[in-house]
Amino acid sequence: MDLILILGSGAVGKMTVGQELMKITDFRLFHNHMMIEPVIEIFGGFQGGLINKLRDEIFDEFLKTDYQGMIFTYMMAFDIPSEWEYVKILSDKFEATGGTVYYVELVADQEERLKRNKTENRLKNKASKRDMEISDGRLQYEDAHYRLVSNDGEVPFKNYIKIDNTHLAPDVVASMIKEHFGLPDRSKRELLRRVKLREVTKEEIPELYEMQIKSFMPLYEKYHDEGSPAIEPIERVKRRFAVENRKYYFIMKDGARVGAINIGHNDPNEKNVAFISPIFVLPEFQDRGIGYAAIQKAFEQLPEVTTWKLDTILQEPANCHLYEKCGFVRVGEEKVINGNMTLIDYELKL
Repeated sequence: MDLILILGSGAVGKMTVGQELMKITDFRLFHNHMMIEPVIEIFGGFQGGLINKLRDEIFDEFLKTDYQGMIFTYMMAFDIPSEWEYVKILSDKFEATGGTVYYVELVADQEERLKRNKTENRLKNKASKRDMEISDGRLQYEDAHYRLVSNDGEVPFKNYIKIDNTHLAPDVVASMIKEHFGLPDRSKRELLRRVKLREVTKEEIPELYEMQIKSFMPLYEKYHDEGSPAIEPIERVKRRFAVENRKYYFIMKDGARVGAINIGHNDPNEKNVAFISPIFVLPEFQDRGIGYAAIQKAFEQLPEVTTWKLDTILQEPANCHLYEKCGFVRVGEEKVINGNMTLIDYELKL
């Protein structure tokens, strides 16, 4: 497993850059104050030994996951030997798994860092910084008593970059880090972890129906298709629900119902062919890759299926793109529904 270690002085932007880097990679952020703040809250003060112990537990458990890696932020005093020893111990832990450690040092002048010390994001995540008089004084004290910026040529690490981010936005710095180290784009693994399918119960059909109307109504208002799920009666949903060889599932993201999918066999004697109809995601959750993740989860529900089928609206390129991204290809003839709308069939052979 890989590690991105972001070093730098207080309020230089380590956490904020880490937050942006997590958005564009498969790395998870573990910023230093995630352990510091709970300990201070419980014990009423800094407990260095306990914080280190808790950090080690997090590292050890995280190394058991299948993430690409972790982003860890740390304010390193370059003039203290024990700090170098700690960085080596941490690096060895990740390299022992066959991973790579990437070292990022951020530097910014004190005037800029004192401004950043008061930002909303910092104070939201670091309660111990909210007394500004104390917090500013601590920052200035640390600058005066420790060497928190490396000397030129001092850092021996192979995968190392030093960035003066005094005048750079966090997302820009994150992109620089990603590009410099050639980190791969964020994959779909994270979304697939967070999206699950949960079978709909009979008692939940009214909620399912309301979600279906809300999801399909924009398309109905656009095309006025009399066969639209937006205007079908609830009795039709109940009949579809009762089909023995088909099932409705809520699409769940982080525990919330964000859509639904119906999958199964139209012919109960043909177990190798399955259909998706309908599938929908609530408008406020669309364009987030949830439909893609739901279809992948549908495949897992019926592993014996070798052919999947569905149809969609030709005039909706986003829908066509989604299904083609999942591996579906167009088959058959177009079906003109009205002057504005045409249905096309898609098929995927596994």
